[in-house]
Amino acid sequence: MNPTISPVGDSAISIEFGQVIDPKINQRIRQTVAGIESLHLEGIIEMVPTYCALLIQYDALRYTYAELCHILEPICTQPIQSDESELVTVVEIPTVYGDEFGPDLGFVASHNHLTAADVVSIHSGTDYLVYMMGFIPGFTYLGGMDPRIATPRLSSPRTHIPAGSVGIAGEQTGTYPSDSPGGWQIIGRTPLSMYDASREEAALLKAGDYVRYVPIDESEFHCIKKLGSSFKPVVHHVKVGDLRGGK
Repeated sequence: MNPTISPVGDSAISIEFGQVIDPKINQRIRQTVAGIESLHLEGIIEMVPTYCALLIQYDALRYTYAELCHILEPICTQPIQSDESELVTVVEIPTVYGDEFGPDLGFVASHNHLTAADVVSIHSGTDYLVYMMGFIPGFTYLGGMDPRIATPRLSSPRTHIPAGSVGIAGEQTGTYPSDSPGGWQIIGRTPLSMYDASREEAALLKAGDYVRYVPIDESEFHCIKKLGSSFKPVVHHVKVGDLRGGK
């Protein structure tokens, strides 16, 4: 379908590419972002990709809404450039599953008539696309989780979820970048700092990256935690056609 362009207030534009969460739609959003960035337009303040749309904040003293639509329309209507040999970034997220680090692992397993080991194997067997960032700084909305481990949110959210906690909510999975309340089923925790305002790139991940959860044990968790910012996560550059699980 052709994208729908509409104003958001007097200094922003929304470009909607569909109504469903789909990797092809998200690829089109990322392609549009890259196309706009290649023009080096002065007056574009910020671009915020979401599951199905792109929000563009602009300087209303530099462009009228109609002028910017005229510039953007040829870019956002370009067909998707699908290429199985395209290289994408896959970031490994070391994760200790279960026990005090993943108090809901047992429930996720029983809810889906699986063993805890099955849940870990399934969860860590997919490369997850980062569709968008939101909720709190550094929080990633991931796609591609195997429906065999889908589990409803907690009936009553917890007031405190430790930073680094890896959770499941419905058919989504993700990692809490900081201590916060939350209602996701917590199955593990990573020692990595997912968000650090003192870093040049505060968020470890960005939209368009892929996440690969890698099981570790408790001793490895504490070792990585002790290393702090000196520990650099493993990053792969993988062909789209070679991604694990859902794309």
